[in-house]
Amino acid sequence: MRVVLDTNVLVSALITPGGPTDRLYQAWREGRLVLITSDEQLDEFRRVTRYPRLRPHIPPAAAGTMLNELKLLAVRAKDLPKVEASPDPGDNFVLAMAIAGQAEALVTRDRPGLLALGQYKNIPIVTVSQLLEILER
Repeated sequence: MRVVLDTNVLVSALITPGGPTDRLYQAWREGRLVLITSDEQLDEFRRVTRYPRLRPHIPPAAAGTMLNELKLLAVRAKDLPKVEASPDPGDNFVLAMAIAGQAEALVTRDRPGLLALGQYKNIPIVTVSQLLEILER
């Protein structure tokens, strides 16, 4: 299954090792998912993991390891289409990544933003728990 994990899911996996978001990340590392990323997401990930309010919760080495794994092992979507569908314009690149990467699902924790859309261009937008349920079937 080809999946986009929103940056908030990746960051949450670093903050709560062993939690649901980390279980999704580990499912990718175990080969149970194909993870789609983009240069835009890698830049956002770098920026967010350096926020002063998050730094006490994210070991720099863990953030660096995740970034390197994403760069080396995830499918990198290129030539993202222009999208203007998210209630938060800063999330439009995530929808574009899902389209360019031919994702079968976009996973986010963003209830008022991306989750409110439900789907985009026939790509379901789901919660972490919803995708974990799918994987456990």
